[in-house]
Amino acid sequence: MSLYQQLLQRAAEQKPIRIGLIGAGKFGSMYLAQIPRTPGVQLVAVADLMPALAKQNLCNVGWDATQLEASSIDSALRERTCYVTDDWQAIVQHPAVDVVVECTGNPIAAVEHCLRAFSEGKHVVNVTVEADAFCGPLLAKKARDANVIYSLAFGDQPALICDLVDWARTCGFPVVAAGRGHQWLPHYADSTPETVWNYYGLTTEQAKRGGLNPKMFNSFLDGSKPAIESTAVANATGLAVPSNGLLYPPASVEDIPVVTRPISEGGHLERKGMVEVISSLEKDGRKIPYDIRMGVWVTVEAETDYIKNCFEEYKAHTDPSGRYFTLYKRWHLIGLEVGLSVASVALRKEATGVPYCWNADVIATAKRDLNPGDQLDGEGGYTVWGKLLPAKKSHSMGGLPLGLAHQIKVIRPVKKGQSLCWDDVLIDKTTDAYKIRMEMEQSFKGAILS
Repeated sequence: MSLYQQLLQRAAEQKPIRIGLIGAGKFGSMYLAQIPRTPGVQLVAVADLMPALAKQNLCNVGWDATQLEASSIDSALRERTCYVTDDWQAIVQHPAVDVVVECTGNPIAAVEHCLRAFSEGKHVVNVTVEADAFCGPLLAKKARDANVIYSLAFGDQPALICDLVDWARTCGFPVVAAGRGHQWLPHYADSTPETVWNYYGLTTEQAKRGGLNPKMFNSFLDGSKPAIESTAVANATGLAVPSNGLLYPPASVEDIPVVTRPISEGGHLERKGMVEVISSLEKDGRKIPYDIRMGVWVTVEAETDYIKNCFEEYKAHTDPSGRYFTLYKRWHLIGLEVGLSVASVALRKEATGVPYCWNADVIATAKRDLNPGDQLDGEGGYTVWGKLLPAKKSHSMGGLPLGLAHQIKVIRPVKKGQSLCWDDVLIDKTTDAYKIRMEMEQSFKGAILS
């Protein structure tokens, strides 16, 4: 049966997939808007640091306030309502919860939530890809050891890219490159939460109306999020990454199969089998018509003349050689699509993207000269942006993962544009996030892609 048919069957049998959500911000709210419209699932609890705001967000997306009055998960189950709390542990500990959807956007907290959920026998759909970027391979291993599923979130670009890569390989195509789009110019790396809305073409008032977080959106603009998501894709697919950061070649959808070829064949790739991000802006800032800014893509190669001829016969748009073809989705719908991950994890026991190797890393890089005593503020902030590097390179330099560059003190001068190392900062070594990162480095260092 299809996933939807299985959901209908669950609904008919009154055995819904029971969901616990941690973090009811923008992404979480988008998923909350879809749950009442999806058969066979039941939201039993939402945990958020600000329960009152979480309830307001639920009401904003269509929930009735009377559905949010449960005093516990048990009462929510009896009354078919939802329990809203600030106690995330109540969700991961409750035996009725099948799937935990981690939506906090806080990588340090997300690691703790995932680990505890695994220990309680819960599947996890992890929206907080920032956590996956610095320790995802080990999170996935710990989930397997606990006999549960750990998954990237469909709707977010990494899972959609993984889906395209899986399509290509399952059909017998070698993957030349895969990635997402982005609006990019090099000086965006210097952007801060104070400058972000001008680049997006929004006023501060419009951003406030939409409940948009300037730091979060700046993490997209300054290149941190593309690096984070490319890291997740590389570690979930085995694809390699550029040796010194993303190149952001500008291209229309039509030109993607041209620019995502190896340099030796007129493209931009160091070699075949890599992740990359396509810019929707020319280098002089001009907008490219029919861009892939909000989408994802995969470029494959026809290895024989027969396959090349099939591309031609079925009018597939290729590069001039006829050998490279790009399949793409021009849009992604963020949290509105997470239900596919929840259904896949709970019903098929299949992740929608899961890391299995350590090929890539994203390292905190100074936005300005940093001095001893300065406090790092993580992705999208005022102090650092994330640079994509091969894991072998980041490990050999002792690079500081961007996901751990939150509220830690600089203890050595760092020049603008320089990537930070562990020795540049004073870090709390007692957190689960730090410990699991160290454990991952030890566990995977022998298998890093060279």
